[in-house]
This record gives sequence, C-alpha cells and structure tokens, in this order.
Amino acid sequence: MAENVRPDRSLLDEQIAYYRARAPEYDEWFNRQGRYDRGPAHREQWFRELGVAEEALRAAAPFGSVLELACGTGLWTRHLASISANVLAVDASPEAIAINRRRVHAANVDYRITDIFSSMPEGEFDAVFFAFWLSHVPSDRFDWFWLALHERLRRGGRVFFIDSLREPLSTAINHEPPGDSDVISRKLNDGRAFQIVKVFYDPLDLEQRLTSLGWRGTVRSTGSFFVHGQASYST
Repeated sequence: MAENVRPDRSLLDEQIAYYRARAPEYDEWFNRQGRYDRGPAHREQWFRELGVAEEALRAAAPFGSVLELACGTGLWTRHLASISANVLAVDASPEAIAINRRRVHAANVDYRITDIFSSMPEGEFDAVFFAFWLSHVPSDRFDWFWLALHERLRRGGRVFFIDSLREPLSTAINHEPPGDSDVISRKLNDGRAFQIVKVFYDPLDLEQRLTSLGWRGTVRSTGSFFVHGQASYST
C-alpha cells in the first residue's frame, strides 16, 4: 500500500468533514442516483450484488448485542434492528445519525456521536458490524483497529463487515478512478472536493491478513462491487 503523504489526523479530520457534508446526498450513491447513475444494466447488477451481501448478513443472524461502527444514514442499521436484541449505532457525523433515526425508528437502537479513531466505544458486544468502513481505516491503523474489535467482543463474539471492491464504476461519473494510493479525492454534488482514506482489499488477501492477526473466518466477493466477511477471534 502507498503511504499517506499527509499527517494522519489532518486526513482523518477531512474525512469526517466530507461525510458530514455528504450525509444528505449519501443515499444517492447507494441507490445509484444522480452522479452515480450508470444505466439500468449497471443498476440491476449493483442491487443484485447488494442482495448477496444482505442475504449473507441475514444468514449470520441472529445477533445479540451489536456495536455498529460508522452507522451512517441507517441503510444497514435497519437490517440490524430486526435481527439483533439491541444495537449501539455510532458515527462521527451527527447529520448522518439524524437521517438514520428518521429512517429506522427502532426502540432497540441507541445512537452515539463518536469519532472512532479518537474514542472507540467502551463495552462488550456479541457482534460488531460495519459497512463501507474498513476501507476508510488507514493502513497503518489496521492492526490497531482489529485489536480494538477483539477487545469489544464477548467470548465467542463475531465481526461482520461489508465493503467495496476496486471497481471504477462504483463511484461518481466525475470522480477519478482509484489508483494505487490509499488517499483519494472525492467531490460533493456542489463541487467541493475532499481527500479521504480509501483502501481496497482483495478478499483472499484480507482473509489471510486477518488469520495472521488471530482471527478465523471468511471473506467473499459478490462479483464486481462488494466484499463481505465475518470473523471471530481464535482463543
């Protein structure tokens, strides 16, 4: 992986600023609307592969107490609420959490505004879930992040995650395709540009890397757009 050329904290602060500003338009990416609309064939494949990831999540259920990291606008919180006893949904963007609350309306979901890099939520959980978050963890914080997950899991607990494969058609039509750097530029609908962390993983390489850290599990591709995986810590 290429090293970041900017101070780590400065880059992470800009990443948070981007997702706060992007919250009202985030769902356009998920729904293939606006700048992300690449036609009906693309959209059909996108949602078919999303269905594969969603089915894998349902197959891993039921969960007990769940910590959802980077919960965003609730596109995955809504699923977790129906298959879990309770969910603590955290995000650094109060704007995203406000949208999440309006979407989910579940009594078993609590919310917390938290910058994970500064303060990982305390407590023990039966599962930790995150969607499209691992790719925003800088490469030099990968080991730290997975150690923090281990410390938040009860004995026998599991991690389930979903993320993006390196596919240029996943992003907006006015974005540059991903290169070799872990830092990429992203634009909002109004043209403002931000730099964020974006690390893409090959499923097999990621599975092997997790194994080397003491995790056991599987990481799978949906085809072109997504990767999903689940793992528990070897004891």
